Amino acid sequence: MTVFGTEMHLATFIFVVFEILFFVSQLVLHLENPEDKIRKYYLILLVLLILYNIAGGLFPDPDFPLDINLQINLAYGTGFAMGSYFPFYFYKVFGLHDLKWHAKRGIWIFFVAPFLFSFGILLPLSNDLSNVIWYGMAIPVLYAIYLNTLIFLFIRKKYRNNQHSLEAILSYAAMCPWVFLPIFSYFGTSQFIEVMFTNLGFVVITFLFIRKMIFENRKAFQKLNDFDRKQQVDQSTFFGQRCSELGLTKRECEVAEQVTQGLTSKEIAEILFISERTVNKHLQAIYKKSDSKNRVELINVLNSYS
Repeated sequence: MTVFGTEMHLATFIFVVFEILFFVSQLVLHLENPEDKIRKYYLILLVLLILYNIAGGLFPDPDFPLDINLQINLAYGTGFAMGSYFPFYFYKVFGLHDLKWHAKRGIWIFFVAPFLFSFGILLPLSNDLSNVIWYGMAIPVLYAIYLNTLIFLFIRKKYRNNQHSLEAILSYAAMCPWVFLPIFSYFGTSQFIEVMFTNLGFVVITFLFIRKMIFENRKAFQKLNDFDRKQQVDQSTFFGQRCSELGLTKRECEVAEQVTQGLTSKEIAEILFISERTVNKHLQAIYKKSDSKNRVELINVLNSYS
């Protein structure tokens, strides 16, 4: 079933709408925290997926007002771009440093170069898409199989007996259809099968990405709470030391602590269950010991180093 009189399958259209909405929400979060590199790499992945779904869903279409060879290049090119990005994604997000050469050079030699030669030179010369796919895609297909095996071995090597091993393995399983895109092209699978395989893989990666972000946010929140508690303990210890240095009694220290909170004598009396007159007597003693004339000076003395 296609939509709007185009070649795009309904399933492809649904995925595109969902992915655009999700991209907007993630872009807002990224703009709030542009230092989050994991989210940046995920956004690039999402953009490539959206472009692939749109171009692969619409093209080639003889009724579309665009050169047919250009349509073919866009349809296959976006798929190749997506498949080529995955080794880099794994290299950066999962720290698979053994993939560095393949992520930065191998894909250009064995994916991009054969694509440019096949679709940029052979296709315009022959106008025979089936022959271009059959002969021009042989190297990318073999490299995809090799790369897929290699990534699996690198994941196994790094994450063996590691708490993140399940996340890495599931991401690998979700990535497999993308690395195998040249194979899909080679055997001419239907749009529906190709879209379902690749986008369900994306759903898995999205789930893992959200799960990773939740865990990292929890860790950051816990770290912030621990820091706040430590700060409170440090401040309490420092305040006690200052009271001791000034020679304040326990009750005078309690009164001084309430003063630093900005409370009036009446409020302090209610909290400590003493009379307001007694609070004022304590304050006079505290002023004398701290060489202060008023509450503002007392607070500054209490918060300063001796």
